[in-house]
Amino acid sequence: MTTTLSAALATAAAPLLQPGSPATSGTVPNRGTTNAPTGGSGQLPQAAWSLGEWLGYSALVAVSVLLTLVALSTLWWMLHAWRSRDALKATRFSETPRPAAHRFTLLVPGRHEQDVMGQTLDMLATQDHPDFEIIAIVGEDDPETDAVVRAAAARHPELIRVVVDDTAPKNKPKAMNLALQYATGDIVGVFDAEDEVYPHLLTLVDSRFQETGADVVQGGVQLMNFKSSWWSLRNVLEYYFWFRSRLHFHAESKFIPLGGNTVFVTRERLEWSNGWDAHCLAEDCELGVRLSADNAKVVVAYSPEAVTREETPPTFASLLKQRTRWNQGFLQVLGKGEWKKLPTRKQRFFARYLLTMPFIQAATGLLIPLSVLMIAFVKVPTSIALISFIPLAPTLMLLAVEIVGLGEFGRLYKEKVRIRDYVKLVLGLIPYQVFLAAAAVRAVVRHVQGQNGWEKTEHTGQHRTPAPEVVGFANAVTEDDPQSVDARELQTTGGTR
Repeated sequence: MTTTLSAALATAAAPLLQPGSPATSGTVPNRGTTNAPTGGSGQLPQAAWSLGEWLGYSALVAVSVLLTLVALSTLWWMLHAWRSRDALKATRFSETPRPAAHRFTLLVPGRHEQDVMGQTLDMLATQDHPDFEIIAIVGEDDPETDAVVRAAAARHPELIRVVVDDTAPKNKPKAMNLALQYATGDIVGVFDAEDEVYPHLLTLVDSRFQETGADVVQGGVQLMNFKSSWWSLRNVLEYYFWFRSRLHFHAESKFIPLGGNTVFVTRERLEWSNGWDAHCLAEDCELGVRLSADNAKVVVAYSPEAVTREETPPTFASLLKQRTRWNQGFLQVLGKGEWKKLPTRKQRFFARYLLTMPFIQAATGLLIPLSVLMIAFVKVPTSIALISFIPLAPTLMLLAVEIVGLGEFGRLYKEKVRIRDYVKLVLGLIPYQVFLAAAAVRAVVRHVQGQNGWEKTEHTGQHRTPAPEVVGFANAVTEDDPQSVDARELQTTGGTR
């Protein structure tokens, strides 16, 4: 019986002990068959990409890389002023300004600005500096603004002169070049027709020139009406980070595109440069590039209480035209080639990157729709899909910095930031980037077609609410300073033309 049992067990175990035996026919339960070649990974060889796939995948990778680089550089520049407590303090005007040592000429060009320009001139006339003049520039074909400007000159005859611009076609740099012929100051400042200017600004700027030996002092400009629209919120933050931090980086790098107003240049440097380029749509940037190439010393100063307050464009179409003009001006400066005279490779790299930004934004704007369509309707390889998500990280970091910046803006300027404002900030991220790309595309198209006409930005005074107290230092100069009053009485009387 033992022998029989052993034989039965051996017979039953035979298939398990001999897996290669052909004793069993058919398939093994729970085992499938495969046609994959042995010795490989078990995967079918991948088919070669078609030309369309190569182009599409390349576009997606290009967009991802561009967006990542732009986001990282923008993030770095946005945070430049906050890299240390000392660095942040160094960006401010002096808390104890020196006595006045310069005479200022303030240029205020205006075209169809009858709603805002009179109040701007009245506010500029309240500067506590003892030695300055204001030249208001108005077109001969603009009787409404002319009447407002002449009324302001009548209220302040010892300070305000009127220059009539009869050039054609008209633009801002032409108007300023014309007024420069009548300037008597050794420092020339530029303001826009809607500006609200800090009453002690000239005293602070004068001191900054003395402290640093600068050729140019760029003050801060801040848009204020962040509650007007979803795009005004983002536009306000753009200005905040641009003047609060990014311009300081450019000044330290010795390549800086100057701002369009609250910028002060020595008369000597303006005579060297023959004023502003009358054919450039970004005359401020163009002047900054030429001065940087000639190793001029540019100092940027930003104190929250001393910023010049402005408004965002009142309509989306107006904002589009403004941003198109700036981008097109950058392309003009790029083509002019003055930046190639910058002495160092690093400066030329920064210049090329900044001035080609409209091209980068335009190319990105054209490729974004293609990328979205591919992600939605095309089966993208895993590696390409992963690359497309790389820009998400720096973009989220940028958004976080903007959220903090909005809170800081509200604290500095005593503005109540509501929950809905933070929501608008987040929801407006992608639409605003698409808008920037559209403005860049429009600028490139106009530039290629040779359309260089000046598209004016209208102003409605949305920022002119009672100015709240700003968190900052207590200035040592007061309007009741008898020395300032006496000195002002010694100024020569201005005239009109």
